[in-house]
Amino acid sequence: MPKQKGERLIANNKKAYFDYFIDEKFEAGIALHGTEVKSLRMGHCSIKEAFVSVEDGEVIIRQMHISPYEKGNIFNRDPLRPRKLLLHKYEINKIMGQAKMKGYTIVPLKVYFKDSLVKVEIGLARGKKLYDKRNDIAKKDMKREAEKEFKIRNMR
Repeated sequence: MPKQKGERLIANNKKAYFDYFIDEKFEAGIALHGTEVKSLRMGHCSIKEAFVSVEDGEVIIRQMHISPYEKGNIFNRDPLRPRKLLLHKYEINKIMGQAKMKGYTIVPLKVYFKDSLVKVEIGLARGKKLYDKRNDIAKKDMKREAEKEFKIRNMR
């Protein structure tokens, strides 16, 4: 099979952008087993309830659901098992330092193939208050209305 070039999105966490202010993004590799990669190639992945933690100098993603590969039989792993993220030491230290600050958390933003490697984009995030979310919704509505009016004007 020829190697694929470019990026191919597998899973996206839209809710993270709604619930958090993303201050900084990091691209991390992920340690997987063979049948998990095959399942990801088929697009069977969910990161809606996933979260990232730092333990003993390692960054670990938890609750990331990768469905078992149908033809994998005995080689399949637990779909929700913790998986190690692969980052440089200076990136891990930076994440650890900022995650300890009050109000910061680490959230997975998307899972994708970069060439033939599986990558996870994680973000250093601060939680939004309810009024921030309302402001975002109002901005989206105004933008949608403006695009609608623009489209109607251009049709004439």
